[in-house]
Amino acid sequence: MTRWALFAAAALAMLLPGCGLRPLYGGGGGSGVVQALGDVSIGPIAGRDGWLVRSALQDRLPGAASAQPRYRLDVTLEDKIEGFGVRADDAVTRERRTLRARYQLVELDGGTVVLDATAGSDAGIDVVRSEYATIAAENSALERLAGEVADQIVARVALFASRQAKP
Repeated sequence: MTRWALFAAAALAMLLPGCGLRPLYGGGGGSGVVQALGDVSIGPIAGRDGWLVRSALQDRLPGAASAQPRYRLDVTLEDKIEGFGVRADDAVTRERRTLRARYQLVELDGGTVVLDATAGSDAGIDVVRSEYATIAAENSALERLAGEVADQIVARVALFASRQAKP
């Protein structure tokens, strides 16, 4: 590295703490955000897509089975498959699977909704001659989308928890 590159890196390192950024999970397992995420229980979610999203949320939330949760996460899903690539003989060649979630974080003391938001993602699917392969691709896409939606939900709940932890 050149002397100027080292100087620039050192200057940037000194300026970074002043920008106001701080790690969301700073402090590891003892941080306020991790403890707040441990106080979230997940309500039942209907359907196969609901089972996938709920399982993904349980994997990502440290205390989803907490004995005395402070919050409950209620999720409703909309799963849609649309064909959009059409050949001259009106056969669909491409599909888009969209999974959207509306979720609410409800404080159990009093039932107050403290967070109301949406998350969603979509995936493209090639429609091939084998109906089995197409169905397998649709199911695979749903599994990936469930994980992506769960990631978005957990990130938003963690952001809420970090803002609540501020003095």
